[in-house]
Amino acid sequence: MTSRTSAGTDPVTHHSAPPAEPAEPAAGDRRRWFALAIVMTAAFMDLVDVTIVNVAIPSIQRDAGATFSQIQWITAGYALAFAAGLITGGRLGDIHGRKRLFLIGIAGFTLASALCGFAANPEMLVAARILQGGMAALMVPQVLSIVHATFPAHERGKVFGLFGAVVGLGAVMGPLLGALLTEWNLFGLEWRPIFLINLPVGIAGLILGSRFITESKAPKALKLDMVGVALVTLGLLMLLYPLTRGRELGWPLWGYVSMGGALVVLGALVAYERRKAARDGSPLVELSLFKVKSFAAGIAVQTVFGVALGIFFLVWTLYMQYGLGWSPLKAGLTGIPFSIAVSTAAGLSVQKLVPRFGRKVLQAGALVMAIGVLIYIWESGHYGLSIAPWQMALPLVVMGVGMGLIVAPLTDAILSEVPREHSGSASGLISTVQQMGNALGLGLVSVVFFGVIDDRLAEGAESAHGSAAGAAFADGFQHALGWVAAVMAVIFLLMFALPKRSAQHIEGAADDPSPATRKEPALVG
Repeated sequence: MTSRTSAGTDPVTHHSAPPAEPAEPAAGDRRRWFALAIVMTAAFMDLVDVTIVNVAIPSIQRDAGATFSQIQWITAGYALAFAAGLITGGRLGDIHGRKRLFLIGIAGFTLASALCGFAANPEMLVAARILQGGMAALMVPQVLSIVHATFPAHERGKVFGLFGAVVGLGAVMGPLLGALLTEWNLFGLEWRPIFLINLPVGIAGLILGSRFITESKAPKALKLDMVGVALVTLGLLMLLYPLTRGRELGWPLWGYVSMGGALVVLGALVAYERRKAARDGSPLVELSLFKVKSFAAGIAVQTVFGVALGIFFLVWTLYMQYGLGWSPLKAGLTGIPFSIAVSTAAGLSVQKLVPRFGRKVLQAGALVMAIGVLIYIWESGHYGLSIAPWQMALPLVVMGVGMGLIVAPLTDAILSEVPREHSGSASGLISTVQQMGNALGLGLVSVVFFGVIDDRLAEGAESAHGSAAGAAFADGFQHALGWVAAVMAVIFLLMFALPKRSAQHIEGAADDPSPATRKEPALVG
C-alpha cells in the first residue's frame, strides 16, 4: 500500500455519510457500465500511482538530487494529504454532487501528475505529490457512492467483485509498470513518465465521466468540519516533520517540542470534536464509536498495520536498489510473488476461511506475516549482499499470504458491532487512520532505518562507497524488519478485542446497501 501502502490492498470504504438515494437506480441503462469503467479506471490510476512510485524512488533521488527526507515526503506527503481529506471529500460529494466532485478530483489529480512529471526540483515534486494526495481525497470517496447511485442492489455484488480484481491487478501492475518506465528512460525523461502516464488516462476519464456519469447527492448530508480537518493535519505535521527532518538536522530541540506539541493538538481535537458532536451532530470523528470495544481495537489494528506497511515498502525498495545494487526492473519483478500471494489469500480468506473460523483467520494472518518477516531477516543476514530474487520468494510469499488473510476481512470485523446509523462515519474513519498510520510509518523510516545506516557507515567510513555501504543498508533493512515483526505481534494481541465471528454482519451484507457493506480497495498514498 499498501503502502496506499506503499503497495498494500485493503478492502475498506472511503465514505463519510450514508449516500441514501431516494430511488433505486434503473437496471436497463447501458450508460451505467461506461460510468463503472470510468470510476474503476480512476481508482486503478490512484492505486497504481502509489505503487508505481515506490520502485522509482532511488532513480528520483539520484536524478533530482533529493535528500532522503525529501524522498520520505514524496510518499508520506501523498499519504498525509489523502488521509486528511478523505472524510471531507466524501461529505463534499454528498453535499455538492458526487459526479461534480469526482470530475474536480480527477482533473486536479491529472494536473498534479503533470506537475510531478515536470517538477524542476525536489521541493516542487514534494508539493505536487501533496496536491496529488489531496485531489485523490476528492476523487476516491465518490467512486462507490457513484456505483451505489448507478447500479441496482442485485448488480452490486458483481461490481464489488470487479473492484477486487482491480486491487489484485493494481498490486501486480504498479511496481512492474514503474520498473519498466524507469528502466526504459523514455525520451531521456528518467523517472518522469511514471507520473506523465496519468495525463492521457485522466483527460479521457474527465471527458467520458462528464458524459456518462449520472449526478447524485445525499438527501441529508452532514456539515463540513473544517476545524477538525485543520487540527488533524496540524497535529500530524507537527509529529511527522521532525521525524523525517530530525536525523539530517541532528535532532534539534525544536523537533522534540513539536512532537510533544502534536499530542496537545490531537488532545484539543478530541475536546473540540466532543463539543461539536453535542452542538450540531456533525463532527469529523464520531467519538462515540470508540465506546464499541471491537471498533476501537480495530482502529488501533488498522493504524498500526499502516505503520508497518509504511516502514516495510519504502525500506524494501531502498534495500534492493541501494543496498544490493539491483535495477528498478529486477526489484519490481522480485515483488510479483508477494502481490500474487496477497490477492490470492485475500480472496480465500473472505470466501472460505472467515465464515468458518472467524477472528482466528486474522490472527493467523498476523502470525504468518510475522513469520515471513523473520524468515526475510534470516535470509538477508545469511546470504548477505549475494542474495538472489528467487531466494526472497519464500519470505515474500509467506508475508503476502499473511497480509492477504488480514486485509480482506478486517473491515467487516471492525464494523460488525458498530450501530448502523454510524456505519458511514466508521468506514470513512477506517480509511483515514490506515493512511495516517502509513504516513507515520514512512516518517519512522528515519529512525528505524536511516539511523542504523548512519551508525554503520560511521564505523566503516573509509569504505563507505564499497561493500560497507551495501552492508549498512542490509543491516538497516534487518533492523527495520525487526520493528515490523514486533508490530505484527502487537497486532495479533489487539485482535483479541475483535469479535470472534462477524458472520451475522457478513450474511446481511448481500441485502444491505449501507456503507458498512460496500467494499472498495484502499488506495494507499
